[in-house]
Amino acid sequence: MLRTTARPRRALLAAAAALLLSGCTAVGPGAPRTPGVPSGAAAQDALLKAAEHRLVVDCMNGQGLSLTSRPRAPDEERMFQAALFGAGPRELSVTLATGATVTAHEDGCLAGARQRLYGDQRRWFRAQVVVDNLRAEAQARMRADPGHRAALARWTRCVTPPGGPRPDRPDPVVATRCSRESGLDEVQVRLEAAELVTVRALRRDELTTYRQLRDRALRRAAELPAPTHPQKGTTRS
Repeated sequence: MLRTTARPRRALLAAAAALLLSGCTAVGPGAPRTPGVPSGAAAQDALLKAAEHRLVVDCMNGQGLSLTSRPRAPDEERMFQAALFGAGPRELSVTLATGATVTAHEDGCLAGARQRLYGDQRRWFRAQVVVDNLRAEAQARMRADPGHRAALARWTRCVTPPGGPRPDRPDPVVATRCSRESGLDEVQVRLEAAELVTVRALRRDELTTYRQLRDRALRRAAELPAPTHPQKGTTRS
């Protein structure tokens, strides 16, 4: 677990508080407003999803392929997958603080759509993976905390029958009661919130990149010309 002295830790918490208030996907101060870009996060997500789908469909159509779901012969399916997701070794890779590694192709229609939207596929991939896993990183730090370990040990003793092994799947009623009586629920809520603030401060650069590239993609999505033919099918990511 990463540890900091009291003063730097207070600085991290203060710096991250602003990020928590604004949220990961909020437009930064002074960012230009583009006609057609909605203000709500959910509506922005929908706009980006629709734009990505539109670009993928155009790319696949350009190769004589359709996203319409239908049975394909093995060779045809391999060609379809390569065109959509890319082929060969995965060029993009991010190893998270949790130890997990996420990889992706740099070619293929899906990657090309994200390059067009975000302007820098490599930077977007890293920023998105890190931001999408902020909570997992906070939870990993929480589980390493001595207070959480002590509460988990109390919970384990609580759910273990006298003279018997701890069940792999404790009775839900017993598990809920023990979570309350051991203090595990309270510890998890308190520590996860605090660690999430710390993690957001530690990942300030990735959060900044995430917001900048997302803002760029929203503007690009709003400026896409209307499709000349109906867009059908769905993508898998």
